[in-house]
Amino acid sequence: MLQELKQREKDGNFIHVGLVGAGAMGSGIAYQIGRTPGMRLSFVADKDIKAAENGAARYGKPTKITTDCLAALGDPNTKVDVFVEATNSVIAAYDYCVAAIDRGAHCVLMNAEVDAILGYLLRDFARKQNVIVTSDAGDQHGVLARMMEEIEMWGFDIVQAGNMKGFLDRHQTLEGIEPIAKQLGLSTVQCLAYTDGSKLNIEMSVIANEYGLTPIVPGMEGPRATKMQDVVDLFEFDKYNGQGRVDYVLGAKEHGGGVYVVARCDSEFQQRYMNYYKVTNKHPYYVFLRPYHLCHLETPRAVALAAMYGKAVLTMRAGRVTDTFAYIKADAPAGTRVEHAIGGNEVYGLIDEAKKADAANHVPQGVLDIEDSDARPVFKRAVKKDQPLTWDDIEIPANRMTELWEKQKALFAATR
Repeated sequence: MLQELKQREKDGNFIHVGLVGAGAMGSGIAYQIGRTPGMRLSFVADKDIKAAENGAARYGKPTKITTDCLAALGDPNTKVDVFVEATNSVIAAYDYCVAAIDRGAHCVLMNAEVDAILGYLLRDFARKQNVIVTSDAGDQHGVLARMMEEIEMWGFDIVQAGNMKGFLDRHQTLEGIEPIAKQLGLSTVQCLAYTDGSKLNIEMSVIANEYGLTPIVPGMEGPRATKMQDVVDLFEFDKYNGQGRVDYVLGAKEHGGGVYVVARCDSEFQQRYMNYYKVTNKHPYYVFLRPYHLCHLETPRAVALAAMYGKAVLTMRAGRVTDTFAYIKADAPAGTRVEHAIGGNEVYGLIDEAKKADAANHVPQGVLDIEDSDARPVFKRAVKKDQPLTWDDIEIPANRMTELWEKQKALFAATR
């Protein structure tokens, strides 16, 4: 791949990349595109012009700066081979991606929310336009997809796709998280989505829907670990009964924010090699660890895969096996508004098997997200802390999210 990119650089045959979202991740992506041979940033867009200008400065080469992403995508004079979505929106992100697909550009999603919630619609449209919509290569689920493909090539069976979570407080609030958000340079909503586990559950739902994996309990087990070698003792893999799972460990700070895969190999012949290679195991279960994920550094890989080889990192090819469902953060009376669906004071998200949770009338967390008006979902009756939100509990005003969700249901049926 690198040699081909270097040849593109030499020939002036660049992969032209459009970028929306110039926050912490977007600015990093702009910087990285500027240092990847064979790529050029066609434009950087952000609703905040100063953020867009900062992203362009990080890129370090001439590029278009705009607050109107749709206009940039609609401009036939602006070359875009691959579009990178790096905002924190869902509906706006969906519209940006539709515009990119419509003009024949591939889409790389550094936005797990739009990926998990409306990714089926986007991929259906992309297939019709003969382009690709893919998860990013540098997010945890993208890194897991790359690891799992290689592990399966070795002849191992996937037992568990795992994430490393440093801290979790499902009941944290916007007010409580504000000092930490300021320290990290994140929005309070974004920081809260990380802290209460909603982001974790959404990302693990994306990889689960690639491989047909499921959580063994809603929200996964998430045992505390001091080091990653503990994984072989923390889970009862035999009780999985051959069904691959998603899960995470909490703590294990020595390994940072990486991912791991547990795979099974019954071969005693192979066991001797794995012990010689010092792979953590409790035969027949082996732990493969990547103690980091590098987000923006790895985005150009997803860009190159799509543009040069027509290959996606991850497409949720197994269908809607899982989803992330809303759970109540604190006892709340009837009439309470859900101000923020993902990263708010009212609900947190837990991954669950979609078929089972749908049958129980549970509400997907993403459906509560409203961007196109000031109206918000409202609890129709009092709700209790840590209970799953049901459709009988909530009144959701008409909005584009629910319209798109209803439209997408036909695709769910097709994938089951």
